[in-house]
Amino acid sequence: MNGGAHLADTGWLNAGPLARLIALLDRDGEEARVVGGAVRNALMQLPVGEVDVATTALPQEVVRRVEAAGHKAVPTGIEHGTITAVIDHHAFEVTTLREDVETFGRKARVAFGRDWKADAERRDFTINAVSAARDGTLFDYVGGLADIATHRVRFIGEPERRIEEDYLRILRFFRFQAHFGAGVPDAAGLLACIRARAGLEMLSHERVRVELLKLLIAPRATPTLAVMTESGILDMVLGGVPLIASFENMVKLEAALGLEPDAVRRLAALSVWVAEDAERLGERLRLANAESARLGALDTWWRFAPGSDQQPARALLYRLGPQSFLDRALIAWARSPSGAANAAWRDLAGLPQRWTAPAFPLKAKDFAQRGVAAGPAMGAALRAAEAAWIAADFPTDRATLDAIAEGALRETAVPG
Repeated sequence: MNGGAHLADTGWLNAGPLARLIALLDRDGEEARVVGGAVRNALMQLPVGEVDVATTALPQEVVRRVEAAGHKAVPTGIEHGTITAVIDHHAFEVTTLREDVETFGRKARVAFGRDWKADAERRDFTINAVSAARDGTLFDYVGGLADIATHRVRFIGEPERRIEEDYLRILRFFRFQAHFGAGVPDAAGLLACIRARAGLEMLSHERVRVELLKLLIAPRATPTLAVMTESGILDMVLGGVPLIASFENMVKLEAALGLEPDAVRRLAALSVWVAEDAERLGERLRLANAESARLGALDTWWRFAPGSDQQPARALLYRLGPQSFLDRALIAWARSPSGAANAAWRDLAGLPQRWTAPAFPLKAKDFAQRGVAAGPAMGAALRAAEAAWIAADFPTDRATLDAIAEGALRETAVPG
């Protein structure tokens, strides 16, 4: 229904590429509105990111109008009524109004229509089903405005039915709760998720990964993860026992140090204690290679501790690089009895900002000039010299470097 409500700020809606797209579709007997997350975020005074447009125009007509105006139309899901319109390098998903005629898991046979209420009722959560016309008029058929006002995440219709349509909605329920909810989760929705949790095993690992990583950086991730743990859902996702206290400490440390929430680092705090944990998560969540490598490097977190001598910390920073050093330091700090205000831990974690590891100044030519031939002997001499240079705390003066080179030659010399 249209309750006479309007968006307070329509600047993002009626300017730029989005306004041009809606102008193409909202005329000549057809209607177009923005729907979903963009409207929800605007009402919650959050940044408006991706914008989805719904329209009464059939997919082929959407393509015709977009291309006739000189823009690009990509048939990303045209069989289900979705095309991607690219206007001035901005991509918008445009979907024709539809109803599910038959649903089986993620798949659904749909019929296109012109019924905005029916289209809203097939969506997942009430807060995602409010639509906005280009003049800012709001349309709400499922109680989304009231739920947005109270920060309540609630399934549309019967939660069990919504979940049976796509079991990923279990994780989406918790992800939206962590981002937009307040207080305890909706009781009916939570109960439905618990009862249907076995369906999580039917989902692709890639889809689970996307939802989980988004959840981990949400403002209310910790209480949401706690509910998921109590519900027997989080251990199914992770394949192991979650470390909620470690995760919450990591959240506090990032905030105290002014760091952006980092999903992979938070995943490590939540789930990685030994190397096997990292391997399990990499396989279970189909993590990207870089994500798996980063997790795998964190199993030695226990080696990190602050101390009065900075040389061991500088040596670690040199060998690990700034990212891995900071990750391990924060994991160790999060699992220590020290709080976010601890000066020694702050000093250790801040080392990458204060000190940049220099490049090893001795080269192969330095040893070639001393009669070392290329090959295994050269490699051994360079490795010995680098180890001595690190132990000496990265000197740069020529006399010390010459002494290190001579010492490396003596250390690696083959007995005659």
